[in-house]
Amino acid sequence: MEAIRKQATKLREQVAKQQQAVLRQFSGRVGGSDNTASDESELEQHQNLEKLYISTRAAKHLQRDIVRGIEGYIVTGSKQVEIGTRLSEDSQKYGSENTCTSGSALSKVALSCSRAHAQIEKERDNLIRILRTQVTEPLRAMVVGSPLEDARHLAHKYDRVRQEVEAQVIEVARCQTRVRETDTNSDNIIKLEAAETKLNDLKSNMATLGKEAAAAMAAVESQQQRLTLHRLAAMVEAERTYHERVLQILDQLEHEMMSERQHVEASSDNTCNPPPPYKEAQNLFAYTGSSDATGYFLGEVIHPYEAESDVELTLVVGDYVVVRKVINNGWAEGECKGKAGWFPSQFVQRRDRVLASKVAQIF
Repeated sequence: MEAIRKQATKLREQVAKQQQAVLRQFSGRVGGSDNTASDESELEQHQNLEKLYISTRAAKHLQRDIVRGIEGYIVTGSKQVEIGTRLSEDSQKYGSENTCTSGSALSKVALSCSRAHAQIEKERDNLIRILRTQVTEPLRAMVVGSPLEDARHLAHKYDRVRQEVEAQVIEVARCQTRVRETDTNSDNIIKLEAAETKLNDLKSNMATLGKEAAAAMAAVESQQQRLTLHRLAAMVEAERTYHERVLQILDQLEHEMMSERQHVEASSDNTCNPPPPYKEAQNLFAYTGSSDATGYFLGEVIHPYEAESDVELTLVVGDYVVVRKVINNGWAEGECKGKAGWFPSQFVQRRDRVLASKVAQIF
């Protein structure tokens, strides 16, 4: 199809050159060098209009292709929203019912997945809305809008008048031939004068239409270029924002899942080794990497822990614990907020520097 268009354009240019040669041949008889200069200016205007017509047609096809592509993406995206929403609802249902008898880890992860997928589909829905309102609708309005059609109508009208001028040039040449053959025949002279007057009127009309059509086509071309560029930029910005938000949601989901998995693994490691009585712990190997002479150090709670007996210590994420002993069965002993007890050593992370406000909360 593209090859056919190029061939047709080349053929039109050849025909235009041939017609212009005929015009110059007859114009030399009618008005001399002034008409030749005018014809060259008209030819330049005609070629400029041809280029503008090709440019605006190509831009229209690009706009139409963008609209079609985004409409297909919207259809697919809407279906993905439905599927993702259904997955979120199913995960929410499982997490809320929590039918597992051996723990709630999977239920918590299912609830996290439900929230994450609900957020992702919300972001996808926002992307679809932006693509529809800020990209497809403005471009579609331009494709079917009146400015382009009005400019093309002027260009077609100019072409028709141009063909009339070419026909009238031939008619004037015929009249001139008759006048030369019949010497001073008054009827032929009158016909020649009428033909020349009509030719001048047609040329004047053609020049005016040519300027109007060129100005209208140039305005449409500029508007096409500007609007298409801005809408493509809006599309890229919307897609970038969508993917950034989805990445943040997935990072948060991964963090929650890894945290829950570490909690399950730590709990599993410690279920077979309950915390020892304080007297027995004196004979077990103790952690010696201390920050002072007493062997104590400060640890930040990174996983929550609920005490299951009087000798255990409840931990809350973000709290700081004075760790006084770490033994080789995975338990540590320390003090937090005036309470002392055992807790899984993997649930705290050593800190060499702590804010003074946090230290005050430990005791």
